[in-house]
Amino acid sequence: MIIPDTSIWIEFLKNNPEYFSTVKDLLENRKVLAIECIFGELLQGAKNKREIEIISLYWENLPKAIIENGWIEAGKYSSQNKLTSHGVGLIDSLIIVTAKKVHTRVWSLDKKLNSLLKKEERFTS
Repeated sequence: MIIPDTSIWIEFLKNNPEYFSTVKDLLENRKVLAIECIFGELLQGAKNKREIEIISLYWENLPKAIIENGWIEAGKYSSQNKLTSHGVGLIDSLIIVTAKKVHTRVWSLDKKLNSLLKKEERFTS
């Protein structure tokens, strides 16, 4: 299983050929885990009702990676690792904490997030 972050989803939804077929294969093989904060970001950036419907359908149909007290754990993780001083926000902290808890990897195009993921051995390129 893998957690594609917001940047990967955006490229997939834009039909970017560099990412589209890989994400499509992962989806078809039920290897994608969804995190609520990522889909919240996608919905926040949706430009119209159709985009909202498409993103919502993916959310409704994908297996979810949900951890109890996830935001609290993310806050602790961020504080312990001084992530805000490195320009890493709470959402990225939640992604890392979730990946650790559910024993999976994250696929991202975000350089700061990837740097942290490599340290946690949670990165997939």
